[in-house]
Amino acid sequence: MKASGERDLMVGGPDLAAQAFRAGLVDECHLFVAPTIVGGGKQSLPDGLRLDLELLAERRFDGGMVHLRYRALS
Repeated sequence: MKASGERDLMVGGPDLAAQAFRAGLVDECHLFVAPTIVGGGKQSLPDGLRLDLELLAERRFDGGMVHLRYRALS
């Protein structure tokens, strides 16, 4: 998400992310997908939220990690 169009801000965790998503402050989502599944822990995205995304870029790394960059659609 961007603050006043001046800087990029990173939001992590479902509680703060949910507030940013619901307030319409998120313009891009960057996701890193690792080729490992780990169960348990705190979820990374909030419940009860739907946001359509447009894929802007993808980058594959050695070892199977993938970075996905999406634009949030209104």
